[in-house]
Amino acid sequence: MKAIRLKEPGQWEAITKDFPAQELKGDDVLVKVHRMGVCGTDLHAYKGNQPFFEYPRILGHELAVEVLAIGPDVSTLQVGDRCAVEPYYNETVGQAVRRGKTNCGETLRVLGVHVDGGMQEQLVLPARYLHPSPVLSNDQLALIEPLAIGCHAVDRAQLTHEDIVLVIGAGPIGLATIQFAQLSGARVIAMDIDAGKLDKAQNITQIQDTLLVSDHIEEDLMSLLNGDLPTVVLDATGNPKSMLNTFKYCAAGGTIVFIGLFQGDVVFNDPYFHKKELTLKASRAALSSDFGRIVRLIEAGKIKPEAYITHRMTFDQVPTDFEKLYTYGGALVKAVIEY
Repeated sequence: MKAIRLKEPGQWEAITKDFPAQELKGDDVLVKVHRMGVCGTDLHAYKGNQPFFEYPRILGHELAVEVLAIGPDVSTLQVGDRCAVEPYYNETVGQAVRRGKTNCGETLRVLGVHVDGGMQEQLVLPARYLHPSPVLSNDQLALIEPLAIGCHAVDRAQLTHEDIVLVIGAGPIGLATIQFAQLSGARVIAMDIDAGKLDKAQNITQIQDTLLVSDHIEEDLMSLLNGDLPTVVLDATGNPKSMLNTFKYCAAGGTIVFIGLFQGDVVFNDPYFHKKELTLKASRAALSSDFGRIVRLIEAGKIKPEAYITHRMTFDQVPTDFEKLYTYGGALVKAVIEY
């Protein structure tokens, strides 16, 4: 079968692999890949600046797949089911996993990052990581994983309808974060350095309050909020300067959630942090329960992720066309690869 591997930063190679064995064991499921969403992780890996990444690697963790065959212990799926893929695997049941934090286990491996992913025609996955829907399209299924990132981040923030929420970064993860924050009933503000992304955020999420990054964001926020500041700030940029600025934007007694990450140290003034009695949290990946919840929300029409898709390419076009994604700027929200 055909596969495309990232040999090293900036260098794809089309390879041929054997098809997976048809005799499946236990809860193994053989799937055919139909769609792959291109994630910021994939874009960073191509440029050589993705943390926790090793080359060569077959990328791909935002996937829509079809079940081709099931192992003898599988009772939750049938041949022909179309599914979203939960790409976070724990090799051991460590302390975090025992406490239900399967998204940050000590031996967590992410499909397409730590192990070869979906940029190949077929692969074998455990049944527990497949989330079926009889009605969702391949496009919708492929976007459930990035939605889950935003969903989990909002859950980490423990929002109430009384909160004022600032979401920094209006890329796909920021958009997902905005939408789940809106479902809480809180007032939500989006901020980005790119006016085009804010326009798209308004079109996709119908958010009312947006701010363009400036040298006077605190003043802008207080003007918008009648002298107040956001009680929750969720940063989806992975930009160290942006992340450090969240301490200024957040109201005293508030909560900051870092969704993105960068290769480096976060250093902040402890007396200022202490004076405000801030809560700082990281948000990594998502929980299995998030995937089923999102499937139901999309089926009910409460979230429409297909609106995120702005660009497409075929599987065979990846080696020649992938680099074009860096030229689209704010016009790119989500690219999908069609198999």
